Amino acid sequence: MKVYPTPKIRNIALIAHGGSGKTTLAEAMLYNTGATTRLGKVDDGNTVSDFLPEEIKRKISISTSLVPCEYRDHKINILDTPGFADFLGEVRAALKVADNALVVVSAVAGVEVQTEMFWEEAQDLPKIVFVNRMDRENANFYRTLDDLRDKFSGTIVPLQLPIGAEASFKGVVDLLKMKALIFEPGSGKYKEEEIPADMMAEVESYKEQLIEAAAEGNDELLVKYLEGEELTDEEIRTGIAEAASKGAVVFVFCGSALNNIGVLPVMDFIVDCMAAPKDMSKEPLAALVFKTIADPYIGRLNFFKIVQGELKSDSAVYNATKEREEKIGQILVMRGKEQQPVPEAKNGDIVAVAKLAVTATGDTLTVKANPVKLEGIEFPEPTLGTAIEPKAKGDEDKLSNSLQRIMEEDPTIRLEKNTETKQIILRTMGESHTDIIVERLQRKFGVEVKTAEMRIPYRETIRAQVQVEGKHKKQTGGHGQYGHVWLRLEPSEEEFEFSEEIFGGVVPKQYVPAVEKGIREAMAEGVVAGYPVTNVKAVLYDGSYHSVDSSEMAFKLAAILAFRKGMEQAKPVLLEPIYNVEVEIPEQFMGDIIGDLNSKRGRVLGMEPRGKNQVVRAQVPLKEMVRYSIDLKSITQGRGKFKMEFDHYEEAPPKVAEEIIEKAKRERE
Repeated sequence: MKVYPTPKIRNIALIAHGGSGKTTLAEAMLYNTGATTRLGKVDDGNTVSDFLPEEIKRKISISTSLVPCEYRDHKINILDTPGFADFLGEVRAALKVADNALVVVSAVAGVEVQTEMFWEEAQDLPKIVFVNRMDRENANFYRTLDDLRDKFSGTIVPLQLPIGAEASFKGVVDLLKMKALIFEPGSGKYKEEEIPADMMAEVESYKEQLIEAAAEGNDELLVKYLEGEELTDEEIRTGIAEAASKGAVVFVFCGSALNNIGVLPVMDFIVDCMAAPKDMSKEPLAALVFKTIADPYIGRLNFFKIVQGELKSDSAVYNATKEREEKIGQILVMRGKEQQPVPEAKNGDIVAVAKLAVTATGDTLTVKANPVKLEGIEFPEPTLGTAIEPKAKGDEDKLSNSLQRIMEEDPTIRLEKNTETKQIILRTMGESHTDIIVERLQRKFGVEVKTAEMRIPYRETIRAQVQVEGKHKKQTGGHGQYGHVWLRLEPSEEEFEFSEEIFGGVVPKQYVPAVEKGIREAMAEGVVAGYPVTNVKAVLYDGSYHSVDSSEMAFKLAAILAFRKGMEQAKPVLLEPIYNVEVEIPEQFMGDIIGDLNSKRGRVLGMEPRGKNQVVRAQVPLKEMVRYSIDLKSITQGRGKFKMEFDHYEEAPPKVAEEIIEKAKRERE
């Protein structure tokens, strides 16, 4: 592939709800430019952009693929993104480096949930819409157009109207050319004919909408239009191009990606009317890394967009994020998994480089003499926690290293080692995300893992004050062991308080720290269900010692005995962690969300508007929130989002406590 200058580059992200046909559309675009010799199919697992085994198995996109094609002496960098909420991070990263978005909408299903979500994510980009699957049963272009206008603000105007629908769909009316384009299925080619007579009335109506939209793109044209003067075809083209490239109007196309009908006119429009990258070729180099592939065999592969300046193969760059120099080897143009070497890349282009030492997603590559640091990518926070462990004993280090490699590829993953529950917690964007990571661990790194529900870090405390004695006395040949303490235990606002009220040296000062140490050790495992003890004040107020047999160890053991006995007598209770939860949802789901939070023993603290949505704030026990990301997705059809953080511990209700205690007993047996 040749090197293209900035004005000849178009970067466009394909976004849509999963199953709308993004990957199929990308496949048709590649075929139309001769990049492939046959139209791959998602169902057959042979498309260029869905090449990962997990994608082929599930027949969905789970990772953004870069699939550039050359058309009319332009390079169109197509970013084929996933269509499911679990992979929102991939979509955000692609939109960060795209200059335009092509929204694919099914003519059968209309605007679906993830289309709404991704449209919002791409709100600052110029957009066009391709109404796909016009050849399917129940396809309806006009219903879909109304749906688009109903769901999204701004000016949305068709540039084409369909000729026929479902099985009779054969082409489109081009409202700019005022011609019927009749397609030869599969080839992508078409011939121009006269518009069918029975369509002329609606064509004239939509043509007027198009002229008005064109006038919106240019102030001079708008004045002319408002003064009642007729715009020439050339002026309409100019106005459309300006309106499209600056995002003032969203133009709508239609067709069938599977049969390659209506795809070429979209490609022409991308070249003629959509935004080219901003020309900053004279500025110092600044490139944003938006994607990383970590392969156990070929190493790390970083994808980046050159935001300003230019880059040559075999050159030195400076990672401004890590403050480290890097050596650029061969610059690669990626098409799916295929690599093509190029000598250089110009401002605005999207390319890749292998085997950089420290560079990761979100980093800026620049020049040390004149460094520039670009704004990084804001990835969504993962909300589903799952405990994982290797199936094979001794694979703990291998699992940890493999997860670190996968986290290089996917910044939406978090890994936590909970020393309290002795679990490794994998935090992801959802169930599908977790399943795919588990599969990837086995496929790429040979680590089989098993998953389990995340354990809740409960606590225990006391509700009464008690005075208890602990005596450790052991006589053997030679020196014996003797430690004797009296403790007063009482509830406290602090996690732990210790003091001593010893008079007359009944417990020598040198043994007091051993008493505290013993109490702290005993607090690691309470008497209710074996959870750590908190919010206790312990006072050492009496005891005795032996001048020969007493030792630090003896007093430590005496303190442990006293504390355990005291815990049993001081009305011990189980505490559960309570989290502050913030749920953001469209208003129509308010009642369902509040009802669900109440059913989870939550306390709703308040509500407030945020843009088009409502925010519900509540305090909810962690036990009830473990699978909340799944529940929220189900209640809101994927439209809701939430975040949570620990606030405090409080006493678990008797029924909940009984269940936890019984479970702890079973685990100890």
